[in-house]
Amino acid sequence: MREVQLREAKATLSAVVDYARSGEPSIITRHGRPAAVVIGFAEWQRLSQVPSFGRLLMAAPLEPHDLPDRNASPTRDVEF
Repeated sequence: MREVQLREAKATLSAVVDYARSGEPSIITRHGRPAAVVIGFAEWQRLSQVPSFGRLLMAAPLEPHDLPDRNASPTRDVEF
């Protein structure tokens, strides 16, 4: 991943976009600190469609005996 100062990124935006399209992201720095990352559109689409943790759990190939039995004892009384 290459680092580009904001001033240089402004001057060479076409090159920064070309690098991103070819699969090489660029970190844009401002005052020496990372401020943004330029990635290609295909990479952004891939990253934005990551399933949620809940969907991953629901899609897990679990069998009924894979999970421990639930504790059937009554819950404790709590005063509010």
